[in-house]
Amino acid sequence: MSSNSSDPTAGTPPAKRTIKDYLALSIATVGVGYFPIAPGTMGSLVGVAFYLALFPLAHHLLFAPVERNRFGELQVGTAELTIALVTIFLVTMIGVWAGTRVEKLLHRKDPSIVVIDEVAGQMIALLSAPLWLHTWWSVLTAFLLFRAFDIWKPYPIRKLEGLESGLGIMADDLAAGVYALIANSVLISGYLVWFAPTR
Repeated sequence: MSSNSSDPTAGTPPAKRTIKDYLALSIATVGVGYFPIAPGTMGSLVGVAFYLALFPLAHHLLFAPVERNRFGELQVGTAELTIALVTIFLVTMIGVWAGTRVEKLLHRKDPSIVVIDEVAGQMIALLSAPLWLHTWWSVLTAFLLFRAFDIWKPYPIRKLEGLESGLGIMADDLAAGVYALIANSVLISGYLVWFAPTR
């Protein structure tokens, strides 16, 4: 008896990929997942680019009514934060779906081509670096801190990788983003308190 006789899938050709499969791959890789060198870092850079494109657009759309005295800075700032949080939530939910489907498609746990998790985590880290602050470097430090925590994976980040399918793919990077958010906020606050010029 051959060794493959007990395997019902032996000799079966791989299933044909569907439109949903290709959509999941496109979302999960965000165009850079197949990059041969440091795809995770490339995914983080996509997160930075996405955030830098989103934030000025939202600020421009929301700041215009301030000039017409319809809203104050508090309302605009709250709306901007809400837009950022809703965007991160949507990217995360879509990433869970895409990551789960790509795992099943490739039969591998957390494939390296999946970098949508880096996009979401990096955007969380960038919540510490609002562009109205005169701290342009805070975007760079948010990027570097997120990459550091994503690679280091302090507790409980590594534990979160063990969660099922796309949830595990996304959860550890979201936690790394929170770590970077806190660390960068402390860094920015220290700068503003000790080094920023007073008015």
